[in-house]
Amino acid sequence: MTSRLFTDRDGDDGLPGSERRLAVLALVLGTSMAVIDTTMINVALPSIARDLQVSGSQVVWVTNLFQIVCAAFLLVFAGLSELFSRRRMYTFGMTLFSLAAIGAALSSRLETLLVFRGLQGLGAAATLSIGTSLYRSIFPSRLLGSALGLSAMVVAVGYAAGPAIGGLVLSVAEWPWLFIMTAPLGVSAAWLAWRALPKEPRRQGSFDVPGALGAIVTLSAFFAAMEALGHGALRWPVLLWLGLAVLSFSLFLRRQRRAPHPLLHLELFGVPRFRLALVAQCLAFIGHGVAFVALSFMFQENMGMTPLQTAWLFTPWPLTVMVVGPQAGRLADRLNPAVPASIGLGLLLIGLVALARLGPEAGMLDIAWRMALCGTGFGLFQSPNNRELMGSISRERSANASGTMSTTRTVAQSLGVAIVGAFLATALPVQAALWLGSASCLLALLVSLWRMPLAQVQASAAAKQVQ
Repeated sequence: MTSRLFTDRDGDDGLPGSERRLAVLALVLGTSMAVIDTTMINVALPSIARDLQVSGSQVVWVTNLFQIVCAAFLLVFAGLSELFSRRRMYTFGMTLFSLAAIGAALSSRLETLLVFRGLQGLGAAATLSIGTSLYRSIFPSRLLGSALGLSAMVVAVGYAAGPAIGGLVLSVAEWPWLFIMTAPLGVSAAWLAWRALPKEPRRQGSFDVPGALGAIVTLSAFFAAMEALGHGALRWPVLLWLGLAVLSFSLFLRRQRRAPHPLLHLELFGVPRFRLALVAQCLAFIGHGVAFVALSFMFQENMGMTPLQTAWLFTPWPLTVMVVGPQAGRLADRLNPAVPASIGLGLLLIGLVALARLGPEAGMLDIAWRMALCGTGFGLFQSPNNRELMGSISRERSANASGTMSTTRTVAQSLGVAIVGAFLATALPVQAALWLGSASCLLALLVSLWRMPLAQVQASAAAKQVQ
């Protein structure tokens, strides 16, 4: 299937087949590094806390700050990429991420480490905000689903490999080496990006600075509210942060309606296929965020599993996404993408319900097939849904659409994590959170079924191109 991505046909848009390999390698390296970095650093948090002599509640900000900064600047960098070009923005992001990794490795105080982790978050935002849109510019429309399937596989491999790589490195070296080892990969990705990504003209005009500030304040306040909710602060802190988020978001939208070069092109939401696919993505990732945190507590606290056993039990999910994702993307090039996406959401829903019904006596094999079912469903959903999102809008708006997708996905996952935190803080059974995640996936399935007729005509046209 991979070789098919580099074939040429008359009338193809995107890069010629011979030029796609290096461009894809730049994206694969960048995405892998960002995903693996996040997951393997989580494994190292206890070691960092001991070495820097800080508490567990303080050291978690090594991860939290990276994620908050990254999420808050996704829309900003998507907008900047239109002004400076996506090639320059991706190269900048990889370079900043790599230099900040070296700074993090040399840090001897938590405060210094947090500064460099924030800079790494900025670098990651610059690349992740436009990654999906770059697949759109590299590959012809007839191969977009297959290309996005490859992207889904890379992310799944990163999630599966990150903890193992982190554990292996920590068994023979100190935690700074986790940062050092990512720097050469980042530099390589930056060099490849500059050399191989499509060159495009810079947009003339100004940058929407008030809109950028509004987006940063909105998302930062939202994540602060989710952090407070996850720690059980159910009253004033959550309400104050949410109030600030709502106020700044309303001002942001007002600005976007009249800005000469808006950060968020609101006409995207007037495209029914894009709008419904985005809603389905949001609801599915809420369920995903709930599941990954709730299951970790359920396996260890309710079932008495060790952390190592828990890590192994999570493995079937990303592994099945890795196998199914590319095939689902290829299927989406031939069929209405809403069909495999809806089937995937149905399987994900069944898997989550099956996990929610587990008893404390369940064995590892009994859990593993349920996790594999969830991964199969998620893999069937993600690539076709991403293809629907990117294929329903013009190439000129693909960078903005990519930033919107990344922001929505991050916000939804954070909401799912906060929901589990609220259940834990209020002594509600964590297993009940899985039922809430299942309900979110059920809503996603209903939205996905509703949009099916909208994409049928476009899917038929795409199938003729592939044949």
